[in-house]
Amino acid sequence: MKIKWKTLIICIAIPLLVGGASAFITMGAMEDFSALKQPPLSPPGWLFPVVWSILYTLMGIASYLAVTSGGAQKHINTSVMVYALQLIFNFFWSLFFFNLKLFYFSFAWLIVLWLLIIATLVLFSRLSRAAGYLIIPYLLWVSFAAYLNLGVAILN
Repeated sequence: MKIKWKTLIICIAIPLLVGGASAFITMGAMEDFSALKQPPLSPPGWLFPVVWSILYTLMGIASYLAVTSGGAQKHINTSVMVYALQLIFNFFWSLFFFNLKLFYFSFAWLIVLWLLIIATLVLFSRLSRAAGYLIIPYLLWVSFAAYLNLGVAILN
């Protein structure tokens, strides 16, 4: 299959821009966050932007594979809508958690995000098996983030 470079770049740029905007908006709250009691297994702060950059890139590639899969347009449209919705939930989680410090609400929001990621994984997999596989690391990281979120909520 010939790579559609413009489409690929746009697909990768979208989640990176969403993540970058979220990071920019929450940047001021990071100092407050580092002062909170953390649950066991909490990774060092420098790891989060590294992991998220990789995950956003994988999401972008997955969306590209889904969009260019050659599947039925209605299936592609549904997949892209669910994918976009989970990106919106991803963006707002950071604001609720870091800026507003709504830890328990953020955990509930994260559970909905987790369900949307599963839906994205299933829908992408129907269009491209590789696209589904590329969403798995994101699902695993958000599962870990849910543990961290709940831990912070309980400890603080």
